[in-house]
Amino acid sequence: MEGSRVVRDASAGWLRQGVEQSLRNLGVDYIDLYQVHWPDPRTPIEETASTLAQLAQEGKIRYVGVSNYDVAQMQAFERVRKIDTLQPPYDLFRRDIEQAILPYCQERGIGVLVYGPLAHGLLAGSYTPRTSFASNDWRSKSPVFQGGLFARNLTVVERLKGVAERHGMTVAQLAVAWVLANPAVDVAIVGARRRQQIEQTTPAADVHLIPETVEEIEQIMREATPVGGPSPEGM
Repeated sequence: MEGSRVVRDASAGWLRQGVEQSLRNLGVDYIDLYQVHWPDPRTPIEETASTLAQLAQEGKIRYVGVSNYDVAQMQAFERVRKIDTLQPPYDLFRRDIEQAILPYCQERGIGVLVYGPLAHGLLAGSYTPRTSFASNDWRSKSPVFQGGLFARNLTVVERLKGVAERHGMTVAQLAVAWVLANPAVDVAIVGARRRQQIEQTTPAADVHLIPETVEEIEQIMREATPVGGPSPEGM
């Protein structure tokens, strides 16, 4: 936080302060995986990479990851230190990482932990055309979560529900299984506020989608409108 705003800060001083504070808060000697969640335009990527490399050499972190980085940013980082993991957004409505980012990670042996596989709740299956969002929720100002675009994507979700039901699962499970079916993806990070939500989505880890089902999903998604997400400055 910077006053009342959320900002990006991947400078050497802040990274070291953050790691030391996390070690104290967690009561541990090292952190297994430390990830920079957003690229910081005010800090050279080389500074971020070298600081994390030093922290790894000191034994305070074991593995180094980045999140929301594009290929050029990862290449700049890797001129200083190899990236162990990438955490990008990925779901049926947001597939831009398939073009260059996922192939780069596969080629470089970078583990991929995707977040947001339920498309900000859209693929949880509970939204209707009457769903509204609180004024402080970024979705209340997003054109894809209101009006015609929202209704169009809800129709797509209803068709996906039909596919899921035929295979004895929920649309949320289908969405997570689809993400995990990509050979470049290692982990799907699914948000939850209640135990029941976790219990609903975890079975998706054991689902293996057959090619015919994947193709049917592809056909349905051709009618969808892409859905993005917020940056720190927009939250």
